[in-house]
Amino acid sequence: MKDLRSMSPEELGEYVRSLGEPAFRGKQLYEWLHKKKAASLDEMSNLPRSLREKFAAAQLFYSLKPVTVQESELDGTRKYLFELRDGNCIESVFMRYHHGNSVCISSQVGCRMGCRFCASTVDGLERNLSAGEMLDQIYRIEADTGERVSNIVVMGSGEPMDNYDNLIRFLHMVSDERGLNISQRNITVSTCGIVPGIRKFAEEGLQVTLALSLHAAEDATRRSLMPIANRYSIAEVLDACRYYFEKTGRRVSYEYSLVSGVNDTEAEAEKLIRLLRGRRGHVNLIPVNPVVERSWRESAPEAVLRFKKLLEKSGINVTIRREMGRDIDGACGQLRRRYRVETEKKTEGAPGTEGL
Repeated sequence: MKDLRSMSPEELGEYVRSLGEPAFRGKQLYEWLHKKKAASLDEMSNLPRSLREKFAAAQLFYSLKPVTVQESELDGTRKYLFELRDGNCIESVFMRYHHGNSVCISSQVGCRMGCRFCASTVDGLERNLSAGEMLDQIYRIEADTGERVSNIVVMGSGEPMDNYDNLIRFLHMVSDERGLNISQRNITVSTCGIVPGIRKFAEEGLQVTLALSLHAAEDATRRSLMPIANRYSIAEVLDACRYYFEKTGRRVSYEYSLVSGVNDTEAEAEKLIRLLRGRRGHVNLIPVNPVVERSWRESAPEAVLRFKKLLEKSGINVTIRREMGRDIDGACGQLRRRYRVETEKKTEGAPGTEGL
């Protein structure tokens, strides 16, 4: 699926030349797309109407359409459900922190990784997102809030390493000084642990933070939570993370979603301490959001604090992630899933749909 917003300045220059236009039109177009964040072709007033009509006829430009925007009464977090050109929907989250505004974006429509505590995987993977679709999540949120985004987390629906080429293109474009110019050090990419992807990622010369969804300290427990653990052992995944640190100098963040009675006990904390002691990294404890379609339940607050104190006492750098948007379908994929189910119910009950 071609997309003007996914093209580099050089590619846009070549494209407009192929249409018989001077190369500088490509620079103008890139500025409209990534500096001014245009939502429509009509906004691009210094481009010839004939050129804009060619783009429209070729269906090379479109913007994400907000279907639902939920705002938390607790902390002002906003959760967006965006509709794509093909009718699929994705989620993005806008969060305000003292260090700046963060946006958590999706990299795929759905996900095929099957993690037991995640709503994004319930219906499987629909398709990958283009670099332009990833970028436009940020652009539409900035336009809606009127506020600058300074931090990006690729931790929404999807496994970024399963959409590798589009991820890399996105990272280069979002950090390009000709566009948003967000520092790569302010970008975090999360992975469930696709070892070849992590090792390849280490060779890209990027300065982004890698976040590993670890969630368990031994393989048997991790396999019960994450099917990817049947393919790559914890030892293999951590070795790939060590390689990432050696190549980039960037500490790895170990994401650990606490599930009641599964991985939140003192015994599990001791296992995690033995596993991570001496490694350069940071543990991010995440009280898991309950997911209707899953049986897992969140850990009690006292269990979370006990787990954190055990790690701290052993010299491991650890924080508890601040729970954002708890009252607005907080878990990844919940809003999209609920919207999909409600839409299907309406369609089934609509007049004239019987027997279809």
